[in-house]
Amino acid sequence: LFITCSDSRIDPGLLTNAPPGDLFILHNAGNIVPPCGSISGGEEATIEFAVTSLGVQDVIICGHSHCGAMRGLVQPELLASLPVTSAWLTHADETRRILRDAYNHLEGESLLNAAIEVNVLVQLDNLRTLPSVRARMAQGNLFLHGWVYVFETGEVFAYDVETRQFAKLAERQYAFSSGGSYIGAVKSKVATHVGLPTFLALFEHVYGLPADNALAETISSVEAW
Repeated sequence: LFITCSDSRIDPGLLTNAPPGDLFILHNAGNIVPPCGSISGGEEATIEFAVTSLGVQDVIICGHSHCGAMRGLVQPELLASLPVTSAWLTHADETRRILRDAYNHLEGESLLNAAIEVNVLVQLDNLRTLPSVRARMAQGNLFLHGWVYVFETGEVFAYDVETRQFAKLAERQYAFSSGGSYIGAVKSKVATHVGLPTFLALFEHVYGLPADNALAETISSVEAW
């Protein structure tokens, strides 16, 4: 089960190199999981079906860089004309509290990046409150993962419970409890599909950054080419 933001720049299939049918996907603004007992828009039903009926063994909550929902969380004035979005983000109130208590020395993009990471962990906590998730975790056969995807570089950072930090996943296979493995080399995967010149043009268009020769050489050197 892959829970992520509605931002169309996140393609879970490309991100994980998963073939069609391997992922059950839940999109919403801010990759939010309303906790048990709250009114949701169907998130709990989707999660319940995945863990109870489909028997998924891994659940990933994946945040991303430049998240508009998290920007609204740290700059509430941006939500003045968005009452529904503002209400939705009450499910991230714990994220806001942690930022106020532990990250009040940050501002601007640094604060936003902290919000993105903290929110992934808060939503994992919310996920653990759901009865279907609690039941499977008690059986020892459901595993939760927190990721942050950085658009600009294609890098994925995964939360390490031992170091209590987000650490970059190398462009190699990432092993899941189910025995499957997916490749996190996002840029090379997309480039392989559409061709290098087309990919470089897409990179410049989507990210507004120059796709220079160094980037081209890096992608060309990946074994997948």
